[in-house]
Amino acid sequence: MNTYKRPNTNKGVTVKCNRGRNATLLKDFISHLRTPMAAQGFRHLVLAILVFAFEASLFSGVVSTYVRPPPRQTLFFHHKDQDSASPQQVHISLVGQDRMRISWITENSSPATVKYGTSPGVYDNSANGTTSSYHYVLYKSGEIHDVVVGPLKANTVYYYRCGPDSAQERSFKTPPAQLPIKFAIVGDLGQTGWTNSTLQHVAKSNYDMLLLPGDLSYADLDQPLWDSFGRMVEPLASQRPWMVTQGNHEIEKLPIIHSTKFTSYNARWRMPFEESGSNSNLYYSFDAAGVHVVMLGSYTDFDQNSDQYKWLEADLNKVDRGKTPWIVVLIHAPWYNTNTAHQGEVESEGMRKAMEGLIHRARVDVVFAGHVHAYERFTRVSNGKPDNCGPVHITIGDGGNREGLASRFMNPQPAISVFREASFGHGQLEVVNATHAQWTWHRNDDDKPIASDSIWLRSLTSDPTCKL
Repeated sequence: MNTYKRPNTNKGVTVKCNRGRNATLLKDFISHLRTPMAAQGFRHLVLAILVFAFEASLFSGVVSTYVRPPPRQTLFFHHKDQDSASPQQVHISLVGQDRMRISWITENSSPATVKYGTSPGVYDNSANGTTSSYHYVLYKSGEIHDVVVGPLKANTVYYYRCGPDSAQERSFKTPPAQLPIKFAIVGDLGQTGWTNSTLQHVAKSNYDMLLLPGDLSYADLDQPLWDSFGRMVEPLASQRPWMVTQGNHEIEKLPIIHSTKFTSYNARWRMPFEESGSNSNLYYSFDAAGVHVVMLGSYTDFDQNSDQYKWLEADLNKVDRGKTPWIVVLIHAPWYNTNTAHQGEVESEGMRKAMEGLIHRARVDVVFAGHVHAYERFTRVSNGKPDNCGPVHITIGDGGNREGLASRFMNPQPAISVFREASFGHGQLEVVNATHAQWTWHRNDDDKPIASDSIWLRSLTSDPTCKL
């Protein structure tokens, strides 16, 4: 175990937990209501009533032994432009090999149109898209616009305007068509000062694409925090594709009052699931250069009779490892974890038992997860044991969320756990060629990015002992 010491923190409080993730969500949300920001405004009174209804729906349970570091105040990012038709919360995501989805929100009606080109102020192309909105109890979202642009050239900067001609010009860069490619990877972001530090370090990393394995905004029922999160990440997410999957904080289900899961997440963060043959925004795949990236859903059905399992099996079988030598998988709840936080959860252990065989047979190279608010890297492993043909598992749930770090690890450290540390940070996976990639984890140390863990990985398809 790494001996780096973080600044001292006071102990958190022990709370009664029941029904697993529902109780965790309740605890987190109650903590949020106690912050100075949440103490203001009528909408928080309404939210308190919703929490009462939520709590009443749970059965009594046992006292959790997990004690978090104290929570940190959530920041709120306001819309600076007074024009209600001005685009905000702009973010982009890949659609196939040569297209990009541009998503944004306006307070009032505005055209779902994007003009774009390869020179500043010169827009040779335009595309139209769709506009939608959603309701969550008493909250109504702004107008959510989604426009797919392309075909686009690889590794090229495009300049674009969303909506009206008076809108601000933005730019994005498309990923390369061939290796090398660099991914920034970070989970459990939230929106705190810690998050800001992480994003500042990510912005300096010259990455091609960001991968986020769940727990985005930590809105936890408080819908305006989704808007705040969108504004916070816009400077980065409008310039490079952000590919995300859901975590437990995206569920936002309220018994009786709001029975649909993932309402806000699905409306705001539409991913290219249909293009990969999936029937759900909660799991999908895409190709980037020579890497096949699979985003799985920890909080939807995953047993062998589920749609997700059948889709994953078919998706992995279609990968041509001659053209796409690397496979990377992202989940939220880690399958391997030596932290005392989030032990024994069905989303971790149950999903591992159901899907690990598929992952191993396909020779997946790396599996990234979030959920546990710390960093941990495992050796190549399968079925709980070292396996040279299994994936490297990496937990990267250390983006900066308001709940603080999960600082307790099990001792002694198991042999399969190579490096573990409870610090905020982010990771970079640079896939150099068909055979080698470099993984580096960067700790946020006094607002300076410190490369704290680094390893060279060899693709399993290049290992003669791991032939398919």
